[in-house]
Amino acid sequence: MIIVKDNYFHLSTDKTSYVFMINEAGLPEHIYYGKKIGRKDGSLNVTALRERIGFVPGNTVNYSPEHERLSLEAYSSEYSALGHGDIREPSIIIVHPNGSVTSDFIFESHEVLDELSEDIEKSKLPHSYDENGSYEHLKIILKDRVYEEKLELHYFVYPNEDVITKSVMLKNEGDAEIRVERLMSGCMEFPFTSFKVTSFRGRWAHEMNRCDNIITGGKMVLSSSQGSSGSRCNPFFIMSDMPVTENTGRAYGFNLVYSGDHYSALETSAYGKTRLVSGINPDSFSYILGAGEMIAAPEAVLSYSEEGYNGLSRNMHHFIRKHIVRGYWRDRERPILLNSWEAAYFDINESKLLKLAKVGKECGMELFVMDDGWFGRRDDDKSSLGDWYENKKKLPNGLKGLVEKINKMGMKFGIWVEPEMVSVDSDLYREHPEYTMEIQGQMHSEGRNQRVLNLADPKVIDYLYEKLEAVFSSANIEYVKWDMNRVFSDVYAGNLPAENQGEVSYRYMLGLYELLDRLTKAFPEILFEGCASGGNRFDLGMLCYFPQIWASDNTDATSRIDIEKGYSYGYPMNTVSSHVSGVLNHQTLRVVPIETRFNIAVLGVLGYESNLLDFSKEDIEKIKKQVALYKEWRGMLMSGDFYRTDPYEKDQGLIREGLAGFYSGNNNTDSFTIVSSDKEKAVAVIVRRMAVANDSAQKLYVNGLDDEAEYHLYNIKYDNNIKEFGDLINTVSPIHIKQDSMMQNIISKFVHLKGDEEDVVLSGSEMKNAGVSLAPSFGGTGYEDGMRLFSDYSSRLYFIEKI
Repeated sequence: MIIVKDNYFHLSTDKTSYVFMINEAGLPEHIYYGKKIGRKDGSLNVTALRERIGFVPGNTVNYSPEHERLSLEAYSSEYSALGHGDIREPSIIIVHPNGSVTSDFIFESHEVLDELSEDIEKSKLPHSYDENGSYEHLKIILKDRVYEEKLELHYFVYPNEDVITKSVMLKNEGDAEIRVERLMSGCMEFPFTSFKVTSFRGRWAHEMNRCDNIITGGKMVLSSSQGSSGSRCNPFFIMSDMPVTENTGRAYGFNLVYSGDHYSALETSAYGKTRLVSGINPDSFSYILGAGEMIAAPEAVLSYSEEGYNGLSRNMHHFIRKHIVRGYWRDRERPILLNSWEAAYFDINESKLLKLAKVGKECGMELFVMDDGWFGRRDDDKSSLGDWYENKKKLPNGLKGLVEKINKMGMKFGIWVEPEMVSVDSDLYREHPEYTMEIQGQMHSEGRNQRVLNLADPKVIDYLYEKLEAVFSSANIEYVKWDMNRVFSDVYAGNLPAENQGEVSYRYMLGLYELLDRLTKAFPEILFEGCASGGNRFDLGMLCYFPQIWASDNTDATSRIDIEKGYSYGYPMNTVSSHVSGVLNHQTLRVVPIETRFNIAVLGVLGYESNLLDFSKEDIEKIKKQVALYKEWRGMLMSGDFYRTDPYEKDQGLIREGLAGFYSGNNNTDSFTIVSSDKEKAVAVIVRRMAVANDSAQKLYVNGLDDEAEYHLYNIKYDNNIKEFGDLINTVSPIHIKQDSMMQNIISKFVHLKGDEEDVVLSGSEMKNAGVSLAPSFGGTGYEDGMRLFSDYSSRLYFIEKI
């Protein structure tokens, strides 16, 4: 709901309010963002809510002679400009024709719309949407007091998801060009300075590590300057009041619908406030805006919850599923795929691929993906990027012939491409060296033996569309993995003059979005999956075109616990691709039970990435059961609400405060629950990283269920193999059994120990608050049938159904 009354604007969702006003000087002033406030009709006493200042404090600067009590350093700005005494982080910096960088944007008009603004549609930037075409949309126009420049501030309200988004556009209505050095997507002021800031950082194969920092003074910057949103710092972050847990406390979430260099700065003031600005990274942005031209900043996404991190996550998940992801695959169950990469790497051929696909089909998999190595002369990563035609030595019957054989097996077919890059050793580079983003005559720093194509050049976009359209239409291709395996360096666009080189990164993103828009419209039923060396470009901009993104090149299940947990704070798990790999794992050399590899993978979009031809018959049978089980529960897993459970979070808080006493080793156990929207079904996963001696008791806590309803909780029972006990078996065996001996192998085929089995009926409130006591685990002494073997990297799946 959008209420405009007197001089204030009240944007309200089901549970939140966002309030700003136009003050006496005509400046937009931020008042409040948080839990829903106001009377039943949404009206407010803004005079009593806004900060009351009787004089210009200390050595600050008063805004103008007419408003001698107003100091921009001390007031709460809704969109901050450089100059007139505001010495904090600006939202906008413009170099005017006279060289001045002072701007003074004051209110001109407003409009409440029920549709998407035409200017936003023309911006070429992806944006949130409403499938019914009905928007709660507020448009504010600010005009510079001196110069012929106008700012449009667009606000969109998504009531059910408790999300508000902001979009900003700058128009040059003067006769001379101006240089825009900064154009942030949003600005917000908080009336206090003590926040916990939770960001998500990492590197290749180690993405989305949760990092908590306390800001009580100074400035904190979260940014990427690598040409993509990046694994170094994801654009999603959280600000929270302390204390906050997974289920309690006040938390604000922020994100950008953008895939390039981003920047978020939190700056505390001398007057007890914290200003947040967020948008394009100004370090790689400088844009010449000609007379009559317009430029747009990416859409900013805001959400607030008083139900801790889980409450905030649900808001973001619901919003992204409904208002960011779009098209044919938005609400459809995704196919279980088998990817060739870790099975064969570049060493592929038709015969090998068909054998692998045959085993995948026998296991019940639905989509076979041919990864890198199928095109040009691609035998390693040193050549052929850009040469998008099949290698006839590897595929003698061509792409079409292979696809037809895969389809005849009853499987869909998918393909890998990396269109934004080019190898120097390629036909494309030899024919069009000018297509690359490089500085002619200077040394070029390489990344993975490849260079970045200049997507800021419309000719390159047209070329790529022509080549990719030909590939995607040459056979029955139903899935495309779109990769990007290096960051930007030596950023330069040969098609632009020197004075426009600051626009390259921004124009690159516009070009990429144009290419993706054209391709996804031309092939609306292809399932596109984003990838950038794994999770180096996991953001809302990409999710506007790709319904799912490869979370990380690290397929080790125990590494994926933290990676997928990190994504879950801001992104729905049906956008996170997760595969079961072989062992030893190719990134960590770790051996993880196949049950755990599956149990972690089902938290996201399930796939397999390993050489099934080398798997034991026992593991193949397990995979068949896994695939069948996933198909039974896939709909709920893809659409349900995701909860992180940390029963020890209170103890963790005490440890940080130095007040904790004895602490159990259970703190290395993680638990997650996915609950259907109607609360009829749920799946819970519990996983242990490292075993702890003499620590057998454990509880499973389940969030999100109907408190008063009764539920049946059960697990899939597995018998325990005597090999898991090593030479401990000799303490009870009448004969000595040597480890890894023929005798041990024979006995293990016929003698099994009864594993743990849960089959109980409890209420939702019992599972949430008291927790389900699980069968005791082996802790160093004793064993009996039904004991839970919960050693390193062990896990369990529990199924919950309403009675």
